[in-house]
Amino acid sequence: MTRRHLMRLGALAATVVQRAEPRQHRRLPVTDHHYRRVKDYVEEQPVAGYQWASNAAYEAFRDLKYGVRLHWGLYSIGGRRGESWPFLAMSSEEKQQYQELYSTWNPQGFDADEWMDLFAEVGLKMFAFTTKHHDGFSLFDTRTRVRQRVNWVAEGGPRIESCDLAYSIMETPFRRDVVRELCDAARRRGIKIDLYFSHPDWYDADFRPYNYHPLQTPSSPKLLIEWETATKPRLKDRMVMTPDPTPEETRRMMARHRAQITELLTNYGPIDMMCLDQWLGPAVWPQLRETILHIRRLQPDVMLRARGIGNYGDYYTPEGFVPGSRENTDMPWFVIHALGSSFSYDPVAENHKGTGWIIRNLVDSVAKGGAFMVGIGPDGMGRFHPAAVAQLKEAGDWLKVNGEGIYATRPRDGDLWSEGDGVRFTRTKDRQRVYAYALAWPGDRFVLRTVRPRSGSEIRMLGYPEPLKWRHDSERGTIIDLPAALQEPSRRPGRFAFGFRMEVA
Repeated sequence: MTRRHLMRLGALAATVVQRAEPRQHRRLPVTDHHYRRVKDYVEEQPVAGYQWASNAAYEAFRDLKYGVRLHWGLYSIGGRRGESWPFLAMSSEEKQQYQELYSTWNPQGFDADEWMDLFAEVGLKMFAFTTKHHDGFSLFDTRTRVRQRVNWVAEGGPRIESCDLAYSIMETPFRRDVVRELCDAARRRGIKIDLYFSHPDWYDADFRPYNYHPLQTPSSPKLLIEWETATKPRLKDRMVMTPDPTPEETRRMMARHRAQITELLTNYGPIDMMCLDQWLGPAVWPQLRETILHIRRLQPDVMLRARGIGNYGDYYTPEGFVPGSRENTDMPWFVIHALGSSFSYDPVAENHKGTGWIIRNLVDSVAKGGAFMVGIGPDGMGRFHPAAVAQLKEAGDWLKVNGEGIYATRPRDGDLWSEGDGVRFTRTKDRQRVYAYALAWPGDRFVLRTVRPRSGSEIRMLGYPEPLKWRHDSERGTIIDLPAALQEPSRRPGRFAFGFRMEVA
């Protein structure tokens, strides 16, 4: 047997062992907002035989650390902010105009390769893309059909009418499957793929009244969770009452929901993550659960965001904040936070929060065992705001210097992820190195109480060519002397946060 054959057999055996590893039960933290929305009807323990993504998929997810979240859709035309959500507060005439915007969709500035070149350049390891947001417009080549929609300006008031269309990008003047183009471009650059998909659909009348659908029904209080405290207050006087869905309409809703997910997981190659959003409620949970089992058969290693599916999920996304401490769960997490005033395109340069904001949130998230996904959106022509691009590029320059302490690292044990508000730690998987990040310049000495470098080892500041002088004091801890030259800001290797690498026992 040749050496090549032996190597192939060894690789095959390793794969078999890896797939044979038991997959651990995952639990969302009880504080998670979307877990609380479904915990009363989604069983805490998934059904017997359910399999999460493999341990290898979890490990790869935890290695990513930094990604981008892209919201793009009809709401991007004209620089609307807030993704689909403003639709709920529109007048009937405005809703009708919005729904017909698809006939004008023609983003001639879109270039998937340009997007992915930018993401690769600035150190982003994954992207999440809205294949369909709550407004129901699909940015991929779906073969499913919408059979009922609302005519918002019908005589006598809004009413449900029959229709037969995909309500997708393939029915627009553009007629290009941007999901396919993005997936292909990402794979050529080794960027991981996360496809966002909204459970609710506000265009398809079959989906009424689920999850803030503008069409509500007499049975809404029974079909929906938090009807009085969430749905009714959000819809206010814009709510339109319609008959309860028939069994056939509910069956058609769940069939189309599953068919679109099937398209995303069969037509675009291996998908690393699926970013499910919102929920559909207790009445159709058995059907949704069957869809989740169907997903596992299609792509067993796709990492599923837990929204709407509870502990069937593989990861969750704290939204708009970094958890205050290491989370009380073994389920991995990715913070999602908008760079501008919302996740969709923001035309105001001053609303973009800045490079320092990106870096501080990234370091803070990674130190606590999570990851950070910065949210941006292109405009209606498919172009990102120059302020967003500039801030991402500057963060990318910082990562070129400091990324070794970010990517593929793990948090220190217990509460050792920080020292006060100004220092964050990470470590290598083999625990041989610790990285300390000062979130502000420490001055002429950097003192660390909770880490003791290996005797005789070097401490280096990332981006600085010489080892630093250090000593360990039993009272104060590790004291690192910073050269006089570095007290001049222009001579430091970057700004915003400063990384130090040290060997530990």
